[in-house]
Amino acid sequence: MADPTGEFTTVIGPDAKFEGKLSFEKGLRLQGQLNGEISTAGKLQVTKEAQMDANVDASAIIIEGKVKGNLSATDRIELKSSARYEGNLTASKLVVEEGAVFVGQVSVGPDAPKGKPSAGIARPNPAAQPGQGAPRT
Repeated sequence: MADPTGEFTTVIGPDAKFEGKLSFEKGLRLQGQLNGEISTAGKLQVTKEAQMDANVDASAIIIEGKVKGNLSATDRIELKSSARYEGNLTASKLVVEEGAVFVGQVSVGPDAPKGKPSAGIARPNPAAQPGQGAPRT
């Protein structure tokens, strides 16, 4: 798979398995398996055939394959239609294509990557009882 833009200068091929902590400057295209942790100011692409079990902190993350772990992106996270993702994600922007599978919690908005709660999010009322509405007359 060629990268005409040159933004994915590092590739972990389909026959490769990596375990541990990984960092890189520009971009990584994962086609094989990765277990561990990724920290980068660049982009991460997990292709359709790839499998990843890792916590990731990156600028942008594109998921096409199977991923487990917590993801944090200062810019955006994209879940393509073939994505199978389980974990918690935090990003300024989230794009989810029809067909993508996501199980977990999400925090999205301009302040989300900074760990600040977004304004305007409704907080649950602890006094409310699920399934109980106003009394009927």
